[in-house]
Amino acid sequence: MVPLSFAGEEFALTRANALYWPRERALLVADLHLEKASFYARHGQMLPPYDSRETLERVALAIRETGARRVYTLGDNFHDSQGSTRLEDHAAGMLAALTRATDWVWITGNHDPAMEARSGGTIAQELEIAGIVLRHQARAGETRAELSGHYHPRLQVTVRERHIRRPCAVLSEGGEGGGGRMILPAFGALTGGMNAADPAIRAAMQPARRIDAVLPLRGRLARFPLWRQAA
Repeated sequence: MVPLSFAGEEFALTRANALYWPRERALLVADLHLEKASFYARHGQMLPPYDSRETLERVALAIRETGARRVYTLGDNFHDSQGSTRLEDHAAGMLAALTRATDWVWITGNHDPAMEARSGGTIAQELEIAGIVLRHQARAGETRAELSGHYHPRLQVTVRERHIRRPCAVLSEGGEGGGGRMILPAFGALTGGMNAADPAIRAAMQPARRIDAVLPLRGRLARFPLWRQAA
């Protein structure tokens, strides 16, 4: 984990694409997309059917490593509205154990929240904790501090003739009264990614003075500039 200061709070980014909030003893993960493989299988594209197991194993490991007592998921928790009904017994048991062992809160995305309700934990469309809004998708024009997911940001740069393409968080510093905001990388095993410099991400993070990609790299927080407000 590497430390990250955000909105007056101390956090830590993990190598597994989660964010830990020590003061709240809370682990934040975005875009689990559980049962994505089984969704594609129903549509004729066969993928190994173990993505939910792998994702939940990674959540369990992050909980053990951080000592988290709370888990907040930031939407797109299952890949589709029937995802929770397709969990095989082993993955369903893993999820039930996790939601019993922690104060687990599903922040809902653009899917039916009934699927999360079948899987333990509690449900919220969004929350505000210590002045920081937790929601699925960054809201353009938001002036409060905000943590979100949805975009699956990935850093795509070339450094010393090396092409780097890695999941990252996108961090903004506010402009025109705006607070800091962060989009977390996707956590799920079968999640793709959007270029962190994509105009859609930049637009969602406004108002801002600067927008950077951040990720753990060799034990420290690496920061790559994505956009700067014109002087």
